[in-house]
Amino acid sequence: MFSISVADAPLIREPLHAPVAHLIRDGLVEGTHHGSVVVLDSEGRVQFQLGDIEAAFYPRSALKPLQAVAMVRVGLPLDGELLSLTAASHSGEERHLAGTRRILELAGLSEDRLRNVPDMPYDPVVRDTWVREGRPPSRLAQNCSGKHAAMLYTCVLNDWPVEGYLDPGHPLQQAVAEIVEDLTGQRIARVSVDGCGAPLFSVSLHGLARAAARVTGAAPGTPEARVADAMHEHAEMASGSGRDVAALMRAVPGLLAKDGFEGVQVAALPDGRAVAVKIADGADRARVPVAAAALARAGVDPDLLVEFQGETLLGGGQAVGRVRPVRALEPVAARDRAQGLSFGSSRP
Repeated sequence: MFSISVADAPLIREPLHAPVAHLIRDGLVEGTHHGSVVVLDSEGRVQFQLGDIEAAFYPRSALKPLQAVAMVRVGLPLDGELLSLTAASHSGEERHLAGTRRILELAGLSEDRLRNVPDMPYDPVVRDTWVREGRPPSRLAQNCSGKHAAMLYTCVLNDWPVEGYLDPGHPLQQAVAEIVEDLTGQRIARVSVDGCGAPLFSVSLHGLARAAARVTGAAPGTPEARVADAMHEHAEMASGSGRDVAALMRAVPGLLAKDGFEGVQVAALPDGRAVAVKIADGADRARVPVAAAALARAGVDPDLLVEFQGETLLGGGQAVGRVRPVRALEPVAARDRAQGLSFGSSRP
């Protein structure tokens, strides 16, 4: 594998996004999603880039595998389903709630020690059931509860204060920040607050892909490998039964994948190849096909990615088009290389 030194923080600027996907209706471009994409080869080199991969941005929940690695490094003993749940943006299914309760039991703590925001389950079917049953929002049902329970358990194990565990100055969050910088290979540009209340560290899209590559390419038994193995082997615990990120991990052997709100996706393979995607308008309908196209660019068999090629557009109940990545994301044909087509091409 490759070694990485910690560089300066990425620049805080307006990202120079480029067209990454088109909404095609009967052969015409009806809409365009802008964003940025980076593909790394197994040596950590940029194989492909589109848009702005070096500007500071918030990875949102795509940072959770790194947070999980940080906790394992400082003693969190979880593995398997519970470690996958630690890195999860879960759907609020009963398995997720039960797993979170189990982590809290191991910590000797009750649900009221959680400090994530109360919410309804993320999965719409599960959420509708909660509404019909008259169940209120809860911290346990919120999609980050597994991570928060693991954070509390990590504090207990290290004799750190449980109160204030979300403060950026808390020893737990300092440990997480150190690992984020170590794995991304760059200083954190800015610290904000994520939707769940946890500190949110700003890095670059390039740095996020680099971190994912280091996690999947780590030696067996290391904290990084334990997190990657847990998430891949228990994909539904890291997301949910009907989630596209779980389906992606099931479809591609050895793949670690994590999504994040506002159109973020990161994915990496055991040999260190990695991709990271940011959709500027936060649209999930563009995140999935763009990420699949980036994985094909990285060398993943396109036949494994067929179900992720883009959302079908309906007209009068009939299929009339779909969301499709720009041609620049397609594998480069020899004639295109000869003509010197740019990465920023927005041809439909």
